[in-house]
Amino acid sequence: MAWNMNDYPSSLKNLDKAVKKKAIEIGNAMLEDGYDEGRAIPIATEQAKEWHENATDKEIQQFLKEGDTSVEGDRDNSRPELLERPQFVTPHQDGGWAVQAEGAYQPSEVFANKKEAVKRGREIARNKGTQLVIHRQDESVEEKQNYER
Repeated sequence: MAWNMNDYPSSLKNLDKAVKKKAIEIGNAMLEDGYDEGRAIPIATEQAKEWHENATDKEIQQFLKEGDTSVEGDRDNSRPELLERPQFVTPHQDGGWAVQAEGAYQPSEVFANKKEAVKRGREIARNKGTQLVIHRQDESVEEKQNYER
């Protein structure tokens, strides 16, 4: 079962909200990748703390505005079909760059710059074993990367 902000390991309860949310996101990706829960929790917590230290206040606030977290964001809303769909990096309507699974209602994350969006999109595509499709500003396809297992 995927963790979310209402149901997560008790070891995360005293973390800052942004760190907890990021740890849940990372932990879910690790569980999806086959990691044991006992190993995923400390690794996800450490990576989330490192992300928080390096993120700007704007990035943290944007991350907190996004919906509940899971590998795909929509998985807790009964959308398991998204787990096998390609991941897209596209220009976002409100500026920045969106990372979104094909067919998802909303992006899993939005970044201020394309480089960070591509990095996260690649991470998700690898974890899911799907394809990453990177678009240009004019929305034409720039590159496709295949991470299918």
